[in-house]
Amino acid sequence: VNNAGIGHKVAVEQEALDDFRATMELNVTAVWHLSKLIAPSMIAAGGGSIVNVASMLGHVAASPVKQAHYCASKGAVVNLTRELAAQWARKGIRVNALCPGWFRSEMTAGMDDDESSRQFIAGMSPIPRMGEEHELDAALLFLAGAGSTFYTGQSLIVDGGWTAR
Repeated sequence: VNNAGIGHKVAVEQEALDDFRATMELNVTAVWHLSKLIAPSMIAAGGGSIVNVASMLGHVAASPVKQAHYCASKGAVVNLTRELAAQWARKGIRVNALCPGWFRSEMTAGMDDDESSRQFIAGMSPIPRMGEEHELDAALLFLAGAGSTFYTGQSLIVDGGWTAR
């Protein structure tokens, strides 16, 4: 499981190039590098499963939240996932992306305690709350486990319906 992410709210015209690069380095390059490192061992073992944690924001704009760097990086993870799946499927490696919506995490710390953040999520999401950790765990176990052996190059979006609106 490749799970790392940084991001912050900033309008693109005010974002420093170094900050954009740092986001891409951690959110995309690290996923590429770790996947590349583990693939030979998985191939030698007869296959395996790689799960890249992307985001629903790899599929939709963050608007009205300004996070071009984060959306670009997670969109890159989604497409990297597709490409790795295409290259490695015949070698026995499945590669999929888990794309969470708003969940409690280090990145969203304090949002659930902030009334305006709760109202924002409730107003934008068909399931009007942040996700609970166990709701993401089941999706991860599916992608990593034997129940998804014919599933590769896909994104499993777990976002309470956010991207369905």
